[in-house]
Amino acid sequence: MTGIRGALIDLDGTVYRGGDLLPDSIDGLEALEAAGIDVVFLSNNATKRPTDYRTLLAGMGIEVPPSSICNSAAIAAAFLAEHHPDAGVYTIGEPPLQAELRDAGLTVVTDPADTDVILASMHFGFDYATLQDVLNADRLNDLSIYATNPDRTCPVENGEVPDCGPVIGAIEGLLGREIDRVLGKPSRVTIDVALARLGVQAEECVMIGDRLDTDILMGERAGMKTALVLTGVTDRGELADAEIEPDHVLDSLGDIGEVFET
Repeated sequence: MTGIRGALIDLDGTVYRGGDLLPDSIDGLEALEAAGIDVVFLSNNATKRPTDYRTLLAGMGIEVPPSSICNSAAIAAAFLAEHHPDAGVYTIGEPPLQAELRDAGLTVVTDPADTDVILASMHFGFDYATLQDVLNADRLNDLSIYATNPDRTCPVENGEVPDCGPVIGAIEGLLGREIDRVLGKPSRVTIDVALARLGVQAEECVMIGDRLDTDILMGERAGMKTALVLTGVTDRGELADAEIEPDHVLDSLGDIGEVFET
């Protein structure tokens, strides 16, 4: 892998799993630094704000500037502030996502009658009442529906938990139509934000992550190099039948240095 100036690195399942730093992650980050490659951490998890991720990483011994951390909550907030600045946003998500939206100048609403935009995300309290609100909002208003990310599950210490994908599926099944847009990986919205953060062209960037259908697909679509790590939700058994093919398959982030040595 030559000509690489920037790396986009997923967090959950790539750098850490749950609250635990994955073995050799520090070694991998040090290898990228030694190769002169700038890094931006890019997460689809919208249950935290970028500032929360910075604090979490610092507690693991990884000190990075605020500009080096981006997630789907921040991306969604910036997108909606640009395209729907005066909308009432009904959020299916956790409080940090709502805080990110408010800080972007958006109005977060709870009444379907006041809803212009629905933003779906991972939400531990997702229930039947929420679906009723979505149905009512769709009947009352000309509604735009977005999602922070399409991930079916999120890796945690002892396995996986449901993520935003099932919420999207419930909404689409209820309304009988697809949502308007996913804003996190693998969308073009995230590609543009991530490359702007790094200040490089797509062909000068490598995407490193544990998911074929978000991390690797996004890198492939953008024309980046891709490296799949096997510390998250994907194992070698899934690769044989997968339509998405990473450029490199690594046991962990700690092996990324080998990619630049070959």
